[in-house]
Amino acid sequence: MRKLIYILLGVVFGMAMYKAEAASWFRIYEMFNFQSFHMYGFIGTALIIGVIAFQIIKRNQKKDVDGNAIVIPPKAKSIPRYLIGGILFGLGWALVGACPGPIFVLIGAGVYPMIIVAVFAVLGTYIYGMVKDKLPH
Repeated sequence: MRKLIYILLGVVFGMAMYKAEAASWFRIYEMFNFQSFHMYGFIGTALIIGVIAFQIIKRNQKKDVDGNAIVIPPKAKSIPRYLIGGILFGLGWALVGACPGPIFVLIGAGVYPMIIVAVFAVLGTYIYGMVKDKLPH
């Protein structure tokens, strides 16, 4: 039953993204050309909510779906790591016209060519999982 709640929350989140036009290629294009505040406001709001949720999880010893305590380990801070990752993420976003969240929203909205993007996003994540231990920290 608890997992169904998460699925329903995901559906509601997807509907909110679609209605807020966060999955719109035109809105993303406006953002990259600094023609509209719309997407910056959307991303800023998500950032604020994420920071608050992160602090609540850390301070209140929240548990995951399986009942295990959520442990958030400190991340290694290295400029090349974030620079390369940010460049790859940005290139993918610019080429596709959507970051990972809206990919699934667009599929749900009937933009079926995004299935190809979703397949390669999952494949890329899988490959990263296989090679991440071999990459320099």
